[in-house]
Amino acid sequence: FSLNIAADCNAVLKALQPIFQEQGMTETVHNWEDHGYLVTYIKKNGSFANLRIHPHGLVLVDLQSYNDHMKGREEVDQLLNKVEERMKELFHDNIKRVKRLPAILRGGVIDRYWPTADGRLVEYDIDEVVYDEDSPFQNIKILHSKQFGNILILSGDVNLAESDLAYTQAIMGSGREDYTGKEVLILGGGDGGILYEIVKLKPKMVTMVASNIDQMVIDGCRKHMRKTCGDVLDNLKGECYQVLIEDCIPVLKRYAKEGRMFDYVINDLTAVPISTSPEEDSTWEFLRLILDLSMKVLKQDGKYFTQGNCINLTDALTLYEEQLSRLYCPVEFSKETVCVPSYMELWVFYTIWKKQTDI
Repeated sequence: FSLNIAADCNAVLKALQPIFQEQGMTETVHNWEDHGYLVTYIKKNGSFANLRIHPHGLVLVDLQSYNDHMKGREEVDQLLNKVEERMKELFHDNIKRVKRLPAILRGGVIDRYWPTADGRLVEYDIDEVVYDEDSPFQNIKILHSKQFGNILILSGDVNLAESDLAYTQAIMGSGREDYTGKEVLILGGGDGGILYEIVKLKPKMVTMVASNIDQMVIDGCRKHMRKTCGDVLDNLKGECYQVLIEDCIPVLKRYAKEGRMFDYVINDLTAVPISTSPEEDSTWEFLRLILDLSMKVLKQDGKYFTQGNCINLTDALTLYEEQLSRLYCPVEFSKETVCVPSYMELWVFYTIWKKQTDI
């Protein structure tokens, strides 16, 4: 409750006391004089409520209860309804705002809460754990969402859902490129989405390789993310593609030494780090190394595609763009912002190419 006036802490306490006492809850009051009251109410079944009264006009009620049935949830709603009614009786038109948040369900079999890249907590409509395994590299989850389909989550990071064709299209150039007869290198992409979409476009050859590409990710996606990967992960080699289960750094170095060149390099390894201290963060060094090696195997007129990060992470994105001026060869870039459904945030994608020099 946000009030237009100062809160009489003692009056609020006395007005709300009977509601909690009717529930058989015992009361403990902490009075910090100028800093208001904190009152705890505890029930014999372990349920408890915190009532925080701030003198400047903010009253907070937090209720925690173990209820695994609808009746218990209705009891919670009824108690909060009584609190709201009593506060309106007490303050009449002096309540500026009443905000009731939905319950957060802790410790459930299905985890529905995942953070966005910029630190906001999102509750997904997850109704099933499809796959949950630990590989030598990471925890791999595939959860089913009613609106997004199956979602791949790696070590707590939402990677891709079956709904997220917009991501795949953006990291391929958003339909502006002609892949017919082209040589394509994909770094990462273990969910198979990029490979599946490019193979449809009749390339000459697509090579997919990643740093410590996780076979268990491929196995999980092949079985549970077929709307994303189709059948391309059923075999590691196809008519116009191959999947290498290798570290991408030695592969890139080998290709550079051999003089092998690609029309397109698509980096789907990792997002731009949130850290803005590149000299202290090995992830930034890894990204610069990948960029340099990728430029060495990219044709003069080729293009390099990669994801950036959430549009709100402006400092990290600016720092990434600064790294582009530190590569062994001069480059230019463009970027676009795309709404990726399951991310529930706008995502930035980059196109990078070698700067053309006059002869």
